[in-house]
Amino acid sequence: MPPVISVANLRKTYGSLVAVDDVSFTVEEGEIFGLLGPNGAGKTTTMECVEGVRKPDAGTVRVLGHDPGARATDLQNRIGVQLQEAHLQKRIKVWEAVDLWRTLFPRTVDGEALLEELGLSEKRDANFMDLSGGQKQRLFIALALINDPEVVFLDELTTGLDPQARRTIWEMVQRIRERGKTVFLTTHLMEEAERLCDRVAVIEHGRLIELGTADELIARHCPERSVVLSSDAGLSVDAFAGMPGISSIAAIESENGRFRLAGLGDDFVSNVIERLAERSIRVTEFRTETPNLEDVFLKLTGHSIRD
Repeated sequence: MPPVISVANLRKTYGSLVAVDDVSFTVEEGEIFGLLGPNGAGKTTTMECVEGVRKPDAGTVRVLGHDPGARATDLQNRIGVQLQEAHLQKRIKVWEAVDLWRTLFPRTVDGEALLEELGLSEKRDANFMDLSGGQKQRLFIALALINDPEVVFLDELTTGLDPQARRTIWEMVQRIRERGKTVFLTTHLMEEAERLCDRVAVIEHGRLIELGTADELIARHCPERSVVLSSDAGLSVDAFAGMPGISSIAAIESENGRFRLAGLGDDFVSNVIERLAERSIRVTEFRTETPNLEDVFLKLTGHSIRD
């Protein structure tokens, strides 16, 4: 099957500011694809060019086989869009917003059933201004799904939400994919990208710097694993000298026998456990630390995504 979304050498400028610079990627049918990067990296501009909201200065974009800029009318019935800065009239009721959106499309799903699925049935008569942040985002998801789209665009969907509301939204996004939809989302939240996305494209200063699954990127750029352990038995660094796979030993609290061991290979943690068993070393703390996308971003850019 051809890609649902194909972007090649995309470039977008605003005067002297280069917002997107030579970005290329594809999104396959049925996957959740994430554009990951800090605020101002070019994520939203890239998504808006793909949606047809903005016209690229260079490069090509195809969505479901169409140029979104030239064939916007053909695409609007096949895609669903949630915008980062979306707002509704303060006193519009939930059911009124859904009913209004249904009039925009020739074919729609059952609005009441959609509200039920998204946990908004009890809020159908509530004004938009009276909804919580999570409820507003669920309503925007409902509006993006009202035309039963093939591709759903979600821009910074959970920014500003509390952890519980964020996880509720994540479950809904996963259910969207389970219904056979393709999801293209932007986020600056590492946990969100790791939790939801089949693949991520890492973007920084308008340029795409990496692309792949979270596991692929971690294995490629941050293959080390760490073990933090403590012992009340006079543990020293000598206990781990020459151990297979070990690359560094750092004393966190040497007087208390607390160390961080770093090493490579799938067997590294097992090697640590075997060494402890061979020398009958009693430990009071033992935990593993595995790298994540935050570590990958730090390795690629030299700074945290929150900087």
